[in-house]
Amino acid sequence: MTSCGLDKEAAFIDDLQVLLRQFRLGAEPYGFVRARELLDGLINRTYAVETERADGPRRYIVQKINTYVFRRPAELMENIVAVTAYLRERIAAGEAPGQTTLSIVPAQDGRPYHVDAQGGFWRCYEFVENTYSLQAGDEDASYRAGKIFGTFLRLLDGFPLAGLHETIPGFHDTPKRYQALEAAVAENAAGRRDEVVAEIAFARARKNDCEILLNLCGAGKIPLRVTHNDTKLNNVLFDCDTREAVCVVDFDTIMPGLSLYDFGDALRFLGNAAAEDERDLSKVTFRMPLFRAYARGYLEAAAGALNETERRMLPFSIKLMTFECGIRYLADYLNGDVYFRTRRPDDNLARCRTQFKLVEEIEGYMAEMEDFIKSL
Repeated sequence: MTSCGLDKEAAFIDDLQVLLRQFRLGAEPYGFVRARELLDGLINRTYAVETERADGPRRYIVQKINTYVFRRPAELMENIVAVTAYLRERIAAGEAPGQTTLSIVPAQDGRPYHVDAQGGFWRCYEFVENTYSLQAGDEDASYRAGKIFGTFLRLLDGFPLAGLHETIPGFHDTPKRYQALEAAVAENAAGRRDEVVAEIAFARARKNDCEILLNLCGAGKIPLRVTHNDTKLNNVLFDCDTREAVCVVDFDTIMPGLSLYDFGDALRFLGNAAAEDERDLSKVTFRMPLFRAYARGYLEAAAGALNETERRMLPFSIKLMTFECGIRYLADYLNGDVYFRTRRPDDNLARCRTQFKLVEEIEGYMAEMEDFIKSL
């Protein structure tokens, strides 16, 4: 590392120590030990920070909220405060033994965030000790992840939705996502339309799928609920000793939505045997054993919170969330890669093709998945 690099790192550490003093870490004096940036996330800047106190070391997660993606960060934090408080109360009442939820460290002015001199929004969480996360899982991890997301649904059943903000309007509005794709096709901003004729035809053949869940909701057959909206396996923390799933993290997209969004998106991520940008589509398969494990854990833990229509539509939700993700990648490719981060020029096209191949896989398993859900 050059001396310039050392100077830059030292300045970063100094800035982070100044930032930490803006949060109520406790009355006792503490010493800063070390910090490292966590690079797994694609949206916010995240740092793990270790401090030394009279009663031993304490660790925290410090994040700078991406205000380009989350335009109303104060409302986002209001959501997190309300939902974590509700979860903590129900966990304390014994409704989810062994589980925990995120603990926000307030800023010195009492707000759940600090605004720096440049207008940046920062927040601080207590580190959830003795836990680990997974980027990919087996049947056992899938079952345990299903259990905790099913528990998440059950614990928040009855949460007052009126006070919950929509952090990203229309986030899972599949018809609007499809309209955005057609607009991208018509505009052809990056001049790539002729490369993706087959993908456009694939999307158009499934246009009618886009409105099914929202129509059921509009007819009163599926209720609005508190939804996480990013139920990937890596947003679950597992206990290092018991291997049980003990904490759901990343609450930025918590807002009113459909339970089927969460179930479908979890299996879109978990069920795919290949990388999300896999170029060799022969490797893209849907892992039915992981579906069965996750669904079993999810329905065991949800404990009757779902209605019959929600249960029946669980397999379809996997297809829809996978399809929605695919058309988002395709639209971004047509627009010139303006939303999703890319490393190679065809990343979004590869991601689109992977999702569409997965849709075909799911369609082939649909009857089998429906029979399995009925058996539970």
